[in-house]
Amino acid sequence: MSSNVTLRFEGDRAYVALDRPDKHNGLTLEMLGGLIDAAHDIAARKGVRAVILTGNGPSFSSGLDVAKATSDPLAIVRAFVPLPWRGTNTFQEACWAWRRLPVPVIAAVHGRCYGGGLQIALAADVRFATPDAEFSVMEAKHGLVPDMTGAASLSQLIGIDKALMLTMTADVVDAAYAERIGLVTEVTADPLKAAEQLADRIADRSPHAVAGAKRMFDRSWQASARRTFALERATQLPLILRLARGSRKQ
Repeated sequence: MSSNVTLRFEGDRAYVALDRPDKHNGLTLEMLGGLIDAAHDIAARKGVRAVILTGNGPSFSSGLDVAKATSDPLAIVRAFVPLPWRGTNTFQEACWAWRRLPVPVIAAVHGRCYGGGLQIALAADVRFATPDAEFSVMEAKHGLVPDMTGAASLSQLIGIDKALMLTMTADVVDAAYAERIGLVTEVTADPLKAAEQLADRIADRSPHAVAGAKRMFDRSWQASARRTFALERATQLPLILRLARGSRKQ
């Protein structure tokens, strides 16, 4: 795992932190790989009920460190090639790996949350942010578009007009506006505490139901009604059978 991404386990919780504080957690290729490794390590560990994503230092993440990331063009090309069994490249998997986890992923955001950093936060299931946090789909500033699963995440959270406006202007918006349009779940003075309290509440529920809900919503949110109904049935049936088996044992 990258030395600029830390992972620690406390009880049934995993804490993942971007750890390049002197650069406002500007993302490097190594850090993207570290995020992927962290997600895979969590997936392989039994008993984890929630993941909390944070950034050390003054910001969650100021986005891709363009100068450092583009210093090795060959590495960029390699990172851009998708793995066929995942359908994501390194940039995309650093975000979408959190969607693949069967447990809730909660982002605690403060300071800058720009570009790739925002796309990582958007890949979490819930986002808490400090009142002074700042958000930007920053890629247009560098002549780019959001390509770290940002289009998929934005389409699930906000209207196309807001997504286009944020993407085409690269404007920086405050936490209150981000909450109003749906980029942020809740603004709070202590997002880490809010994340931990939510994790505690979810941990009281069936892990199978939590995993099923996350999987069902992720697969059906943009699907047709018919497809959604099929996913509901496929998710619910094993849960009902599990419940019935438990009742018979009592």
